[in-house]
Amino acid sequence: MSPSTSPAPSASSGVSSAVSSDGTVLAYRVLGDPAARPLVLVHGWAQSSASWGPELLDALATRFRVVAVDLRGHGHSGVAETGYDSSEQWADDLEAVLDAAGIAGAGDAGAGDAGAGGAILLGWSYGGIVVSDYLASRGEGRIAGLVLCGAVTAVSRSAGGAVGPAMMAVADGGFAEDPGTAIATLAGFGTAMMRSGDGVSRQRIFGLSLATPPAVRQKLLTRRVDHDDTLRGLTIPALVIHGEHDGVVLPSAGRANAEMIPGARHVGFAESAHAPFLEETPRFLAELDAFAAEL
Repeated sequence: MSPSTSPAPSASSGVSSAVSSDGTVLAYRVLGDPAARPLVLVHGWAQSSASWGPELLDALATRFRVVAVDLRGHGHSGVAETGYDSSEQWADDLEAVLDAAGIAGAGDAGAGDAGAGGAILLGWSYGGIVVSDYLASRGEGRIAGLVLCGAVTAVSRSAGGAVGPAMMAVADGGFAEDPGTAIATLAGFGTAMMRSGDGVSRQRIFGLSLATPPAVRQKLLTRRVDHDDTLRGLTIPALVIHGEHDGVVLPSAGRANAEMIPGARHVGFAESAHAPFLEETPRFLAELDAFAAEL
């Protein structure tokens, strides 16, 4: 049985599965009131749905129907050999999860469908590229609003893809199969993720990076894509959150992305690095609440 089509964990683990267009099994978790507005969480490079942490997921589940995705090659999802360099494949992946979770667009919900009015799509870090891949391919029909958090929207020279020293250093050993080399390199990346916060969260982030296969870590960063035109063409409301001390994705990327999206609101988190949702959780929740209330 190939890794890309291996069964997802059982329902008892709280993980559901969808199958993408190429047969890759994609894992996702659903929490919260089925009648609430869906919030689709798309994690970053070498992370998983566990990145968000149980406390934040529980808090979000009191407000939204949370759908937390494991991207291909990450978490409980299948490790496909290909697809990491294809915007269309990433769009297919996200569409498969939305289909499996029963998320409908504005005015499209029927019996058994969730999320009348559309979902909020939230991309963190590399997740900003994935949600942009989806919007470029599938449009806004199912999406009521977009949130970019510490996000890049490009792997190119675009201002929306500006990464910092912690991300650039990954290329010096972060793709290695040798454990010692990978640990030494990714330790710096893990440290840069959070400026504050508890040690458990920091170690979880570091551990998730190591748990992502080296080949997957490399393939995500060797593609070339930018979504400047996608962002400029959006008509849905957008919120851009960025830590002002982010050394993984530079704060300038957040400002650039907000400037490209018509009407987007940019919010800088003064006490955060790359994970504002873990470093300044109460403010993150307040900003998300205010954004959702306006949709």
